[in-house]
Amino acid sequence: MTSKTRAKLRSLATAEQPIFQVGKDGVTDAVAAAVDDALSARELVKLTVLKTAESPAVVLETLSKRLHAEPITAIGNKIVLYRKSENEKARHIEL
Repeated sequence: MTSKTRAKLRSLATAEQPIFQVGKDGVTDAVAAAVDDALSARELVKLTVLKTAESPAVVLETLSKRLHAEPITAIGNKIVLYRKSENEKARHIEL
């Protein structure tokens, strides 16, 4: 992914509200499954990471590897992931 593409996705994410919170238990199977479903439906997902033992950057890396998604940004306690959806009904982002 190029830096221009990442910048475009980062700008699109600023208008989005976080749809999930990663809590004190970190990245659980339930959280990963919910984010996976959201990526299939939306392609771009913003999450809030509560103050835990793991930093937002670690959570971003863990989720991106586990879900085969592109890590976009980790700023403060917010993280953004992107994965192109194969679902025809998904909201597709033009890159």
